[in-house]
Amino acid sequence: MALARGRHSPGVCYPQSQSRRLRGSAGDGAVRRSTGSLMLALLCGGQGTLSCKIFDLVADEPAAEPIFAAATSLLGADPREFIRTRSADELSANHSSQILTVTSVLAIHACIADLLTEPTAVTGYSVGEMAACSIAGIWTADEALRLTDVRARLMQDAAKLDGRLGYVRGLNRAELEPLLTMHRCEIAIRNPDLLYVIGGTEEDVINLCREAPARGAARAGLLAVRIASHTSLLEPACAPLQQGLAATTHAPIANQRILLAGDGGGRIFSASDAAARLAGQVARPIDWAATLEALVEQGVDRVLDLGPGHALAEMMQSSLSSIRCYAADGFRTMYGLRSWISKPSP
Repeated sequence: MALARGRHSPGVCYPQSQSRRLRGSAGDGAVRRSTGSLMLALLCGGQGTLSCKIFDLVADEPAAEPIFAAATSLLGADPREFIRTRSADELSANHSSQILTVTSVLAIHACIADLLTEPTAVTGYSVGEMAACSIAGIWTADEALRLTDVRARLMQDAAKLDGRLGYVRGLNRAELEPLLTMHRCEIAIRNPDLLYVIGGTEEDVINLCREAPARGAARAGLLAVRIASHTSLLEPACAPLQQGLAATTHAPIANQRILLAGDGGGRIFSASDAAARLAGQVARPIDWAATLEALVEQGVDRVLDLGPGHALAEMMQSSLSSIRCYAADGFRTMYGLRSWISKPSP
């Protein structure tokens, strides 16, 4: 479900001793940044940005092998082969797309985890929250992938109609609401800069995206996500998913991790809280713009988008330009990525 594209460019860093007020995407246009210690934030991406190159950075890294092995048992093929040999329709299928997305995030994290010895914030965009919970220590990587498999299957079972996600850029909520009502669609995700992900049946989403430019939208189109995630169409998946998440083995959040909910940036303090939020958000809209602002309020000064792709880094950079944002897929080698993480904030 990633939409933004462009260059990764570092923002301007402020001296650590100063109180900071940064431009935001909601409210009064400003976000209060914590005056405490600055930290790195890890962003775990969602569906929609899969390509045959998502595993290139980690394909031969020993630390990633256990992740690939766990994903192989769920996909029926090594994910590095799967991503290169399957058709676009197979890759956008809900089950394989969710598994590949979480595999990509966890494989990169496995190769940098030993460097993350300082407090680190982590959050996820849609299915990326499954990876974020693992990075925060609630689940092992194996469990995160297994639960992603459960999530994908329950969502598919709940989707009685062919669903789809699309996007509309350039309309505010009041301007978008009449289109949503007319075409029986719902807001699935609020992103910064008047970028909304909308969901519904495939036919309804197509019709809304066709009409949106005539109503003043700068752009509108379909996403490669063939299920109406984060809309009421998936309500039947919520209760069984919460049961499945709550029943699994879990651990306390790691001491050096600050886990923020991807649906608005609320701090998560326990596995039970994470399970309830993850289950409910399957059928509820996500406020990703608020999540990005919450990262700033926690004292984040650097952001690493673990992917897939680099849309989350671009969103952060465009809406909060004082944060230094990079994406893992912008590095040519693991050495380069690890060197960047190791650099202290100026």
